Amino acid sequence: MGLSDSLGPTTFQTDLRRNSRPRVSERGCSGHEASDAFGEVTARSRSSTGFTINTANSARRDTRQAVQEIFSTLCPDGRGSAPDLLLLAYGADRPVEDLHNCAREVFAGAQLHGSSSCLGVLTHQGALIDTGDSVGALAIWDSGGAYGTGRSRFLSNPRQAAAAATRTALENAGRVGEAPELVWLTSAPGHEEAVLDGIRDVVGHATLIVGASSADNDVTGNWSQFDKDGTATDSVVVSVLFPTVRLTSRFDSGYASTQYGGRATAAEGRKLGFIDDRPAASVYAEWVGGAPFEIPSSGQDSVLSKTAMAPLGRVIATHDDVPFYLLAHPALVQPDGSIEFFCTIENGDELRLMNGAPDTLVRVTGDLAKTCIDDLESPAAGALVVFCGGTMMAMRESMNEVCRQITNALGDAPFLGVLSFGEQGEMLDGTAGHGNLMISCTTFGNARLWGMDP
Repeated sequence: MGLSDSLGPTTFQTDLRRNSRPRVSERGCSGHEASDAFGEVTARSRSSTGFTINTANSARRDTRQAVQEIFSTLCPDGRGSAPDLLLLAYGADRPVEDLHNCAREVFAGAQLHGSSSCLGVLTHQGALIDTGDSVGALAIWDSGGAYGTGRSRFLSNPRQAAAAATRTALENAGRVGEAPELVWLTSAPGHEEAVLDGIRDVVGHATLIVGASSADNDVTGNWSQFDKDGTATDSVVVSVLFPTVRLTSRFDSGYASTQYGGRATAAEGRKLGFIDDRPAASVYAEWVGGAPFEIPSSGQDSVLSKTAMAPLGRVIATHDDVPFYLLAHPALVQPDGSIEFFCTIENGDELRLMNGAPDTLVRVTGDLAKTCIDDLESPAAGALVVFCGGTMMAMRESMNEVCRQITNALGDAPFLGVLSFGEQGEMLDGTAGHGNLMISCTTFGNARLWGMDP
């Protein structure tokens, strides 16, 4: 019996309005206290008065050529001013030092936020994941807004590093002591919960935080991050956004719950020893009707690819009796039958076996983007999409359809999609959470915020 045949009855989460909390900005930018031989380059842009989003991508192998062509595509009229914010995502085979140096030179004056992305990026053209080194860019010009980026290495304290990066970002935005409409986050995998705590230490719990953990192409740790001042493999990059337009964000999984569940016992950090006082790997094997892996007699067994469509869901909150699940992706199985994840498991967490299917994930991603547009109540100027790299690798042949669904939902507004090894977004209780195998969509509107002069 195959894994998909053994999962039992499922309950699909189809009403995204009930399963991810809408966030629509209302405060305004003042904040509040608290293909050719080298590959193809294309751009899309959408603008309102004083606010413009452009996106571009390139698969050119020569990094300088790629960055220069992205610049000419983002700025076809030779626009004299650099973007206020430039977000870059790139397949991990792209030499990060070359990319950083070229971007800093070509986009002098811009706030730079860079992150490696699993195999490549998602765009209106489709999934650019064949070469492993494609570069995608999203640029924002906003004459009445404020934007800043900061980066800090983890060293011995990821929470302090995240707080320091956030303070630097606010300084660079000229908004010290204010809370932004949006914090866009990139973290090296491994400490995301502490990173979220550090950001909240500075901007409070009410600020919208959305993020994508850096990824590589083969889970060997070849991920990277950068800002205008340098690159690293063990850092957090924070951008603070005070836009003059409305924005909205959604965060969900697209996986379905099954009949199988229990409570976490003997959990420590990201390691789950027992479920209902029995070895976690043995319980998981029973739930899926036969283990997709063997418990090793020594060492540890990587099971990421074998478990991507059957993660565990943690019940974080409920709304109208419908649970919201934050997913946990089994990563390593130990000889003692424990399982390690890409997120923290707490003792007493209510766990549920989840089931993913490519067709459903394609549809849910489009629905999530469409719901963002409905929340926005105006046409979109552009969007940032986060899609789990582990999910992508398990349904690689379906990713072009994912991009088509996003494009259709956004009404052809430009978007950049990052393929991550961890996802952060707003949960039903209004706070930011970290999960695996999740999807987020953050859209910027064309309508100016109340109180903003045209």
